[in-house]
Amino acid sequence: MERLAHRGRPCSGPAAPWPEVDLDERFGELDLRNDLDIPDVPPSTDSTPEILKRALSGLSARWKNWWIRGILTLAMISMFFLIIYLGSFMLMLLVLSIQVKCFHEIITIGYRVYHSYELPWFRSLSWYFLLCVNYFFYGETVADYFATFVQRREQLQFLIRYHRFISFALYLAGFCMFVLSLVKKHYRLQFYMFAWTHVTLLITVTQSHLVIQNLFEGMIWFLVPISSVICNDITAYIFGFFFGRTPLIKLSPKKTWEGFIGGFFSTVVFGFIFSYFLAQHQYFVCPVEYNSETNRFVTECEPSELFQMKKYSVPPLLQAVLGWESVNMYPFQMHSIALATFASLIGPFGGFFASGFKRAFKIKDFADTIPGHGGIMDRFDCQYLMATFVHVYITSFIRGPNPSKLLKQLLILQPEQQLDVYKTLKSHLVEKGILQPSLRG
Repeated sequence: MERLAHRGRPCSGPAAPWPEVDLDERFGELDLRNDLDIPDVPPSTDSTPEILKRALSGLSARWKNWWIRGILTLAMISMFFLIIYLGSFMLMLLVLSIQVKCFHEIITIGYRVYHSYELPWFRSLSWYFLLCVNYFFYGETVADYFATFVQRREQLQFLIRYHRFISFALYLAGFCMFVLSLVKKHYRLQFYMFAWTHVTLLITVTQSHLVIQNLFEGMIWFLVPISSVICNDITAYIFGFFFGRTPLIKLSPKKTWEGFIGGFFSTVVFGFIFSYFLAQHQYFVCPVEYNSETNRFVTECEPSELFQMKKYSVPPLLQAVLGWESVNMYPFQMHSIALATFASLIGPFGGFFASGFKRAFKIKDFADTIPGHGGIMDRFDCQYLMATFVHVYITSFIRGPNPSKLLKQLLILQPEQQLDVYKTLKSHLVEKGILQPSLRG
């Protein structure tokens, strides 16, 4: 910090151009292994609405924060239920909006920490790379789930057929623009920010893509994990607020073992009960599919075995406690226990990781978007880790070959290719004895 001060500008002051300073030399003096050499980031401002400030003015800071967090949490949950009611497409837009906002918050921290406002082209290039990566992932989604829609539109067929080549070409254009933007006095700083941008893309875009993939498997695979993380966050805060005495981890001094354990049991119970109610409705359990005839997303199907009530024998030890020999439940409820366990035991480590990141760069929150909560990334740091787990869990333990998805891919083939597939499949079924050989020979 003193070395920076000798340069004639305090680290925490407002951004200003440095026309005479060699930034490569300046950052060459910084030992980024030492936290003391990390420039200070201006603290976030208080964005609490004035009406809430006045209403809670007589409370202590601790209880004021409690009420602000509680009121805003209820407001966000209400908005979330409204978006669920509006359907799958609105949920996808919500995921995209959250992704963009999280990217903006992390990138902005990079700009502030490294004072990179004067880097040529870099702000534009960061957003350009975000568009490129989103184009690639959402194009993959369109090719997988909207095949019949694409087949009817010749222009889209070209884009889908050469989608990966187009995506790569777009990325290469950005890569070349970055190389052309390199300036001697900015080299090291530019590569810092290039790496920062790509790690941010890895955290936000790829994870949000997995969230949407989970959504297409059925809204229940989207709602139960997300709700479990929210439940764990709320109940751990409540248990920690009222009963917390034992610190859990130094990265988050306010986290306690009492909150961690109370959040775990509450989340498992919540996930088990919540999944019971969702499993009863096709709207939540059927895979989300696009109907090209009505141009709408549909959730109609014959529920799989996961969502059909079954009778289970109660273990002998529990029979003495519960007095039941058997219980009727949905198989998915067993999977909900695994999801809730991850959300409450491993999911918080996403928050601890974010806490470590914020401590490394001397900031309290990623932003001040939500009063009492911080930025959007402060609320969704655990959700991204959860999204990856759910995707891996589905592919490992749940999903088999999807006939409807395979059929959509077959419909994209040329007629002669479809005929070859038909002949191969027919001969295979004849060999298995499932079909009788044709009399025509």
